[in-house]
Amino acid sequence: MELMNAMRTMALAGAFALVPAVSHGEEAHHDWDYGKEHGPQHWGQLKSEFTSCGLGKLQSPINIHGAVAGAAAPIQFNYQPTPLHIIDNGHTIQVNYAPGSSISVAGKRYDLVQFHFHHPSEEQIDGKGFPMVAHLVHKSADGALAVVAVLLRDGAQNPFIDTLWKNLPREKEKELAAEKVTINAARLLPRSHAYYEYAGSLTTPPCSEGVTWLVLATPVELSAAQVARFGKFYQANARPVQALNGRAITLHK
Repeated sequence: MELMNAMRTMALAGAFALVPAVSHGEEAHHDWDYGKEHGPQHWGQLKSEFTSCGLGKLQSPINIHGAVAGAAAPIQFNYQPTPLHIIDNGHTIQVNYAPGSSISVAGKRYDLVQFHFHHPSEEQIDGKGFPMVAHLVHKSADGALAVVAVLLRDGAQNPFIDTLWKNLPREKEKELAAEKVTINAARLLPRSHAYYEYAGSLTTPPCSEGVTWLVLATPVELSAAQVARFGKFYQANARPVQALNGRAITLHK
């Protein structure tokens, strides 16, 4: 349990995850938000630990455009079923994942720690945003973070999302362990695993850089009702796109 908590703390070190949350502690939920006084435009000035939010040059999210085709480097997904552990952490709805699931990219393994949602999407593709996005946060043995982003577009009801929404916790900052409900994050992925890769940061304070972003190019559908359901909790919990600052974006098919 201590190991799992440590992994969550690293992966959430302030953000989304990327996202933040449980690891910050009760006080942290009052340090920043998405409003006018403590929102994204002020994060860099709120605390000394948040300096990267204002001064960082490799910040996320971004508007993905001008991607260059890269060599085939498929993401190897190894997601396993896990009991549903879900929490409203004060910034988003987050699912904490049991050990044993991972991805491998270019021969490096990253373990899945948690996934969470933003409304609307934080990422844009050629200037176009999406109703929502899911960020799956992974951590390697050496502490490096990799985030797989699954863009969510308007369409048919999503059975996987439906399972999560049926088990939304009634209290903030209190994890609900729905032990009789088993989920598998693989069901959240599109059939095509083509993806954009770029170097970025956490999208919430402390906005730490050195995060590998893997944005799946094919969106997944969810219904307008499912978007509206999340919107009752968080109507706007997305950081605006950040300057690219000359970073390369690679498309792997």
